[in-house]
Amino acid sequence: MTAETGDVLSGLKIGEKARVAGFDLPPEHRQRLLEMGLTVGAEFEVVRFAPMGDPIDIKVRGYHLSLRKKEASGVRVTRL
Repeated sequence: MTAETGDVLSGLKIGEKARVAGFDLPPEHRQRLLEMGLTVGAEFEVVRFAPMGDPIDIKVRGYHLSLRKKEASGVRVTRL
């Protein structure tokens, strides 16, 4: 396993797995993601991108979550 620093969720490819390392988002956006289960340390997999690339569908904690690219670019990750 390699831990690459500076990675963000929006930079991952379909099928890649990662762990949430932190957030660079306004408090209200961060809180919304935390309430949906995307917490620091949570592991997830990128499932698909919408045809125009936005939103991004990930699988976290056994369910699918769709995120806009703008939100996903504020989620720091560690690739697994």
